[in-house]
Amino acid sequence: MRTESDSVTGGVTDRVLVTGLGATTPLGGTAPATWQAMLEGRNGIRAIERDWMVELPIRIAGQLAVEPSEALDRVEARRLDRSEQLALIAAREAWADAGRPEVDGERLAVVIGTGTGGAVTMLDQDDVLERSGVRKVSPHTVPMLMANGPAAWVSIDLGAKAGAHTPVSACASGAEAVALGLDLIRLGRADVVIAGGTEACLHPLPLAGFAQARAHSLRNHDPEHASRPFDLDRDGFVIGEGAAVLVLERASLRPGRHSYATLAGAAVTSDAHHITAGHPDGQTRAVRRALAEAGVTPERIGMVHAHATSTPKGDLTEAETLARVFGPHRPAVTATKSMTGHLFGAAGALAALATAYSLHDQLVPPIRNLTTPDPAADLDLVTATARTVHAEAALTNAFGFGGHNASLVFTES
Repeated sequence: MRTESDSVTGGVTDRVLVTGLGATTPLGGTAPATWQAMLEGRNGIRAIERDWMVELPIRIAGQLAVEPSEALDRVEARRLDRSEQLALIAAREAWADAGRPEVDGERLAVVIGTGTGGAVTMLDQDDVLERSGVRKVSPHTVPMLMANGPAAWVSIDLGAKAGAHTPVSACASGAEAVALGLDLIRLGRADVVIAGGTEACLHPLPLAGFAQARAHSLRNHDPEHASRPFDLDRDGFVIGEGAAVLVLERASLRPGRHSYATLAGAAVTSDAHHITAGHPDGQTRAVRRALAEAGVTPERIGMVHAHATSTPKGDLTEAETLARVFGPHRPAVTATKSMTGHLFGAAGALAALATAYSLHDQLVPPIRNLTTPDPAADLDLVTATARTVHAEAALTNAFGFGGHNASLVFTES
């Protein structure tokens, strides 16, 4: 069996390190700002103050703490969909944090996942077409609405020529992007991969759709306490926007380089069960396969970053999955969507970023708003304040509509 965190290419065994982190989220405009806010259990969910939200049943969201206009110049921003803007901001930060590795562009790849891509551009430009006619439609519309747009722009910006990939697997997209990045390095197709996820779909149509599906919290009067994973009083997720990116690097490329963690294993499975309801069988297979690939036993996992979106059924499905995998072993469990809301295509990447930070700092963020833990979720949930741990390995999960499951295992560098 492959040993923990090995990468085999042409007979050479190597580890895959996380050497750079970047993010823009409802908690902060950078990865460090977001991480510090997570540790402090801050709230990133607030009322949507836009004209179009007045008649909608959903009027709260995890909105960016720092607008993209503060990081991009106006000319650059005008040709990008908001999801592309966020991906570019997070990727640039992660690349700088990694020390801008000196790698041939032919050995540098990009994998940026998304759930909806440029859906807001498409909907907005359709309104322009209907209202003002063809001549008023932006010439940038197609590159802005393409789901592969974020990955393409990042590859252009950083000169990545080993491939620009776009997993689109709903809420598992960001984690699946990180898993694909690991594969690309292990298969010898790249030495460095910029991997993550992005999402920006705050628009009347998706909000109306989620409201009709009764999946979203309706705590419009109390946005700070709306997202409450594993709490007995939870009533649905809260939509959020943002991006998170990790730089994955073959360890031998720059010996001695600082890293946050080792990406030791990953797995992607599908439930083949239901278009919206997850199933513990598919989730369990993803977790167990990721652990096996990493060469890590369940007992070595010291913390879990749960997918936990704050839906009544979804949280318990994941709790059952974790109980199946870990049995009597009880790793510390956190769920940071309680602070950011659910970033859909970026959620799994942000969870991966937080997990890398957790291993590096040996700290697990608290679950905000967890006042009455659901007794059906028999887990060691981190509440109130961040917890110091002594973890050598950690797990993060991301599960999406369509039965998509992605699990990642990280170990200490």
